[in-house]
Amino acid sequence: MRARPLALALVALLLPAVARPQADPERLRTAKALFFDGEYAQARQAWQAVRGSGSGADAQAALYWIARCSERLGENERAFGEYGEYLSSRPADHALAEEARTSRVELAVKLFKAGRPSHLGIARDALSDSSRTLRYFAALRLATLGPEAGRPSVPVLKDILAHEKDQDLVERAKLALLRVDPSALAKAEPSPVPRHPSRRASWIRVRIYEKGEARARVAVNLPVGLAELLFKSLPDETRAELRKKGYDADTFWERLKHTGPTDILTIEGDGGERVQVWIE
Repeated sequence: MRARPLALALVALLLPAVARPQADPERLRTAKALFFDGEYAQARQAWQAVRGSGSGADAQAALYWIARCSERLGENERAFGEYGEYLSSRPADHALAEEARTSRVELAVKLFKAGRPSHLGIARDALSDSSRTLRYFAALRLATLGPEAGRPSVPVLKDILAHEKDQDLVERAKLALLRVDPSALAKAEPSPVPRHPSRRASWIRVRIYEKGEARARVAVNLPVGLAELLFKSLPDETRAELRKKGYDADTFWERLKHTGPTDILTIEGDGGERVQVWIE
C-alpha cells in the first residue's frame, strides 16, 4: 500500500521537468519579431503574453526580454526592477543572466547620473562578482561618475592593468583611472614613460563598444596630421556651427596636439553602445 503514495510522489517531482507547459510558439515568434523590429512597446506586451502562457524556460526568459523592452523605451527605473525580477527567478541561462546583471549595472550608473543614486550599490557590488567580465564592466562604468562615486573601481582597474593582455581593455582602464585617481595610474604602471607637455601628439584613437562588451567592436587609429587636414577642410557653415559651440577650427588642432593622453570624448547611445575618443 505504501508503494503507491511513493510512486505518486515521484511522479509529482518529475512532472515539472517532463510536462511543464511551454510558451506558445506563435506568441514567441511574434514577441521576437516585434523586438528586433524596434517596436518595443508592442514587444513588451507580446513578451508579457509569453510570460503568462507557460512556466518553462521561454516563459522565464520572457522576464529578461520584458526588461530589455523597458530599457529600450527609456524606462530605466522600471527596467532595473524587471531585470531584478528575472534574476530572482534563478535563470538557468547563465549567459542571459550575466547580460541581465550587466544591464543592471549600466542602469544603476545611468540612474545615478539622472539624480537617483539609490541603486548605485548594485554597480559597486558587481566589483566583487565572480564574473571577470562583470567586474571589469562595473569598474569602467563606475569610473565615468568621477573621483568621488567612482573611487571604489580603482582596485579592479589596477587589476586590469596588471593582468590583462588586451591592449584596448588596458587603455580603457588607464583612461578610467585618469578620471578617478591619476595617482593610482602612476603607481600601477611599473615603468612610466615621462610626460613631456611639449611633445606633439601623433594619433587619434577611436573605440566603439557594444553594450556590455569589454572589447571594442570597432577600433580606428587615425594620424593626427590626417585628422587635422580633414578638420581644416570643413565647409564654412560647419566651421561657423562649431564656433557657436566653442570650437575654433583654426586653433583647435594646435591646442589638441600638445595635450597629454586625454579622454576627450565619450558618447553613449540609447542602446547602451559607447564611443570613446582620445589622443596620444
